[in-house]
Amino acid sequence: MKESILDGKKHIHFIGIGGSGMYPLAQILHSKGFYLTGSDNNETETLDAVRKMGIPVFLGQRAENIEGADLIVHTAAIMADNPELIASKASGIPVLERSELLGIVTSWYENAICVSGTHGKTTTSSMITQILYTQKIDISAFIGGKLPCIGGSGLAGEKNDILVCEACEFVDTFLKLYPDTSVILNVDADHLDYFKTLDNIIRSFRKFAEKTTKTLIINADDANTMKAIDGITGKNIITFGTASSCNYYPADIEKINGTETKYTLMHDGKPLTRIVLNVPGTHNVLNSVAAAAAAHNAGAAPEFIAQGLNEFRGAKRRFEIVGKINDITIADDYAHHPAELTVTLNAAMQMGYKRVWAVFQPFTFSRTSMLLDDFVKALSIADKVVLTNIMGSREKNTLNIFTKDLGDKIDNCIYFDKDKSAEQTNENKQADFDKITDYICQNASAGDLVITLGCGDVYKIARAICNKLK
Repeated sequence: MKESILDGKKHIHFIGIGGSGMYPLAQILHSKGFYLTGSDNNETETLDAVRKMGIPVFLGQRAENIEGADLIVHTAAIMADNPELIASKASGIPVLERSELLGIVTSWYENAICVSGTHGKTTTSSMITQILYTQKIDISAFIGGKLPCIGGSGLAGEKNDILVCEACEFVDTFLKLYPDTSVILNVDADHLDYFKTLDNIIRSFRKFAEKTTKTLIINADDANTMKAIDGITGKNIITFGTASSCNYYPADIEKINGTETKYTLMHDGKPLTRIVLNVPGTHNVLNSVAAAAAAHNAGAAPEFIAQGLNEFRGAKRRFEIVGKINDITIADDYAHHPAELTVTLNAAMQMGYKRVWAVFQPFTFSRTSMLLDDFVKALSIADKVVLTNIMGSREKNTLNIFTKDLGDKIDNCIYFDKDKSAEQTNENKQADFDKITDYICQNASAGDLVITLGCGDVYKIARAICNKLK
């Protein structure tokens, strides 16, 4: 059993401790009495929070950082040629990938609520956490984004009763978890560099559902989700969606303005509570219904479901308003898949702005290449589109795909790397960001919304625009 690998371990070293998936694990293990150290390449707010917990952090990843550790954890994003990872594997010390450790941690809880789906995991996990936290139910949390009410992306509870955990399908990492309650929000074609086909993705979600010990909370509106769980027995199945045949659904939906939506949360055909939601988009109505179903199943009272959802203003980087200067609104969102871009930009276009500027950072060469036409369609929703260079992350550009290939297919699109250049460096990336910042500041006008989009570091442009406009 993997659980035994922690037996007798005292010093755990985290390679990439500032990552959104590493910090909550560090919080939980620190609270359990383990001595932790960590390393990262960039100074971030998360590293500051790690240091405030009393955890030593090395800036820069070097072989000597692992000294004294008797267990080493690393993120999947660490490249194979990373000197700290090479030293770890040569040391004879046990080495775990982050998802393996997360799987062990989920096994500690009586009710691990694991939130899965191609889109909406962070928002829905955050909503569930906010509801339970509002009711002062003792919980631990592992979220892919920062939630203001808990001061970060994780929370270590005092008891091992409830864990709210984001369950990512990337390279099947969610199959390493031990879910008691699983939420399946949707199943879509993503990470095709790994899965190859939609049918393979559906099969993985089925395996995830089969691993769940108690309850499945599923989106009855989503055909792929229903295909994934078809024929599964021996679990309590709770449905959510827009139809009155679902266990949980919204009724009497009333859109008040750009960000506020009111609806009656229905449970088995009867009104449960009235919801006032303060995050934009019809997709977030369904996310909130899923969150309400999971929280209610975990013991949340209707009044706290209403209060938690009313007070929820989004996780960090989920339609986060970064600033409003000279009547130009600057926002930031994590959307990086065509389906996510579509719902985010549709929501933005319905909010009454004069023009919507989409500043998008394509992430990974494989996704950009495989879904190129879908990206074109999604980004074309905006009035103006500005593209950064592709952020390769863990990949090399073996597909010979460049921003130009995407930008030339989109009307009203600007990009600055006109040449099909070599691999991106930190220096030319910063130059690209600076050009985009200058262009937006010179061309956006009062009444516009500028929203940066992507799962990389495009958020830096939103902050730079704010600073320059000031």
